[in-house]
Amino acid sequence: MGIILRKMSINDVRAPAQSASKSGSPIGIVIVASLMLFSMFFGAGNLIFPPEVGVSSGTNFWPATLGFLAAGVALPVLAVIAVAISGQSVRDIGNHGGKIFGVAFSVIAYLAIGAFYALPRTGAVSMETAITPLLGWEGTFANGAFNVVFFLIALALAWRPNNIIDALGKFLTPALVILLAVLITLATVANPRVPGTPTEEYASAPFVTGLFEGYNTMDAIAGLAFSIVIVTSLRSKGFSTDRALLRGTITSAVIAGALLAAIYLGLAWIGQTMPNGASYDSGAALLADASNLTMGNVGQAVFSAIVILACMTTAVGLISATSEFFALLVPKTNYHFWACLFTALSIAFAFQGLDTVLAIAVPFIVFLYPPAISLIALTLLQPAVKRWVTFYWGFRLALWVSVLWSAATSFGAPLSFSPGQDVGLGWVVPTLLAFAIGVIIDVVSTSSSKKSE
Repeated sequence: MGIILRKMSINDVRAPAQSASKSGSPIGIVIVASLMLFSMFFGAGNLIFPPEVGVSSGTNFWPATLGFLAAGVALPVLAVIAVAISGQSVRDIGNHGGKIFGVAFSVIAYLAIGAFYALPRTGAVSMETAITPLLGWEGTFANGAFNVVFFLIALALAWRPNNIIDALGKFLTPALVILLAVLITLATVANPRVPGTPTEEYASAPFVTGLFEGYNTMDAIAGLAFSIVIVTSLRSKGFSTDRALLRGTITSAVIAGALLAAIYLGLAWIGQTMPNGASYDSGAALLADASNLTMGNVGQAVFSAIVILACMTTAVGLISATSEFFALLVPKTNYHFWACLFTALSIAFAFQGLDTVLAIAVPFIVFLYPPAISLIALTLLQPAVKRWVTFYWGFRLALWVSVLWSAATSFGAPLSFSPGQDVGLGWVVPTLLAFAIGVIIDVVSTSSSKKSE
């Protein structure tokens, strides 16, 4: 539909019109927006993966953690900045690869981070890692009842998009950050750091292995999607000019990224300090025991609260972002229709359990990241070189090669001849070559056009 965010009001997504709240200083509003963005990023995997990296990396802690931060923090922040600089929706940015690519990529991305994976995972993880260990509830009925209640609460919080910045940034996120800070501080002070022997993957390629653990958060794709929520929220608080929206969005992304990095580092550090950390089969179990060891009987309750808050804030952000996008994509529908639909689908998927959700999600993760990273990188590069060349074929050739390579990899095609294919980065060199060819075509086309004038 090609709607530019700079011209979009909340009425464009057919949510109830509300008068913009312009109370508060711009700095205060940006800080609240940063906390909101942090909470939307910080979900189930963001809590569980870092301690696993800390334990498994052993003496290779720093390169592994930096790899995780590169994919789990830098890429999501750059994704938000890419949308902010272009001032466009994910679909319009995707249109650089052609209209078919723009529609297909944006729809798949929103479905992957929405009802097909990340959204139902918030409910499934909350049940399996927070409710069952704390209350002992398990079984089909308990799982279904919890997920109905969980997602209905998330839907209620996401019902009015303009209020999300207040619900998440002012209330839920501060509670989450305080609990995380308490856990990290107590756990790291209580036990000395004793890094173990790295696992095979972390011994041979610690940075790349950490990088792929960061991939699993799916936050690079989420960053592209969450930008619409940040822009809508800032506009509702009085950031009405293009420049104010741009600066506010970029600043919010950077602050949220810094907070994410600090929390990830602390959680990974816990993995290095827990006695017999390698004996745990998941980061959730490790953090639960860390809470129990440092806080006694209330430890499990504190950990359960962290999990539920982390998953709830992410669920609210995902419902809002996906519903706003599809309301824009299909003009005859409204925000509330999509919010209810995605909530219902999430309940249905979460009811099947975490293993089923992950089985559906893995192919999406493998497929989406190469074109997503290519799109982010080229969108950020274009303004720097626009004086000399405007990417047309540079975008198209690079994006389609990354898509085709990603699809071939997903279907198990023999592509070992490409450098880095053994660690999942075989798409990089072909994509760069396609980009170089595209840029040459763009330069020649521009020169020919100038000569004919």
